[in-house]
Amino acid sequence: MPNELIGVLALAAVFLLSGVRGLNMGMLALVATFLFGVVALGRTPDEVLAGFPTSMFLVLVAVTFLFGIARVNGTVDWLVRVAVRAVGARVGAVPWVLFGMAALLCATGAASPAAVAIVAPIGVAFAVRHRVNPLYAGLMAVNGAAAGSFAPSGILGGIVHSALEKNHLPVSGGLLFAGTFSFNLAVAAVSWLVFGRGRLEPQVLEEDTDPTEGDPASSPGAERVVTLAAMAALVLGTTVLSLDTGFLALTLAVSLALLFPRTSRLATKEIAWPVVLLVCGIVTYVALLQELGIVDSLGKMIAAIGTPLLAALVICYVGGVVSAFASTTGILGALMPLSAPFLKSGAIGTTGMVMALAAAATVVDASPFSTNGALVVANAPERLRPGVYQGLLWWGAGVCALAPTAAWAAFVVA
Repeated sequence: MPNELIGVLALAAVFLLSGVRGLNMGMLALVATFLFGVVALGRTPDEVLAGFPTSMFLVLVAVTFLFGIARVNGTVDWLVRVAVRAVGARVGAVPWVLFGMAALLCATGAASPAAVAIVAPIGVAFAVRHRVNPLYAGLMAVNGAAAGSFAPSGILGGIVHSALEKNHLPVSGGLLFAGTFSFNLAVAAVSWLVFGRGRLEPQVLEEDTDPTEGDPASSPGAERVVTLAAMAALVLGTTVLSLDTGFLALTLAVSLALLFPRTSRLATKEIAWPVVLLVCGIVTYVALLQELGIVDSLGKMIAAIGTPLLAALVICYVGGVVSAFASTTGILGALMPLSAPFLKSGAIGTTGMVMALAAAATVVDASPFSTNGALVVANAPERLRPGVYQGLLWWGAGVCALAPTAAWAAFVVA
């Protein structure tokens, strides 16, 4: 059996086993790297580990550590609750506040599931209390997380840029963020039309209490101010000063840890090690495929479809459909390098294709089979949970069918 086929089958097996058995995809990918690269091909461990993405590892660890500090000291919860209180009696504005808060969290380094895990419970509880469809509130949180994820300081933005830089394919970070944000904003508007319109009642919000008030572990006040300044510095430093995201985030996180050691000890548990393992494992295996020329061969097969626009559409559907059942970070980590040979051909603009693939792969995160969708279902009251699940199931099927075409038309064809 040719190495190309073995390599692709092993990657497919990684996705399949991860979905069926619930194992971390990155762990399986590292095992595949060992079995295929060392055992089957006779490479040394150092040779197959040469593709380990050290810069991506630094970004993932640093930004999740910084975000973990903000989560532990109550800054994140405080931001969300202040934003909800600010809308006063305008109940209809709250789902859009949820969208904005989830986007902000992901843009400042939170993993998408982490942002949804924070915002969705508040949003769903609010929806139930004020007779708003909880499915709508959950979708707004998920769409917001997708909208903010491709900021230069966001995790998915860092993954995409790292993969493209390695393949010498520059893409505008500002355009990528603006394009994917606009696409998910449009999807949020559609969710309002389907689930939110005519269901809202102008009631005064009940006064919420801040659970961190009076809790010495959360260190309110000065610590929150400093943490907010650090989060703002990360965004400004990466977007305006073009500083390295990983090193800047680590510097800010370590500075906070030195100032507030108790918080930092708790925040180390917030580092998204499963996400780090997932992304780095997938990228390491794909790097082995690249070194063997398998990625180039697959890219040429896609390009050989004959019509570049059709090839681009195929890539968008692969990213969208698979991401509905598997990790978006893992899918993007695999598909960006696989798309590199096609992008290098110049048949399709790099920035437009990357925006289309990024949008198609993230808009399906509301599927109940994905982490974000499952979080929405889990936070719905038990009596409403079956309806929320069915709603997300139909919504997920709809976006899988329509979103890749919409993203392709908006960013590649237009």
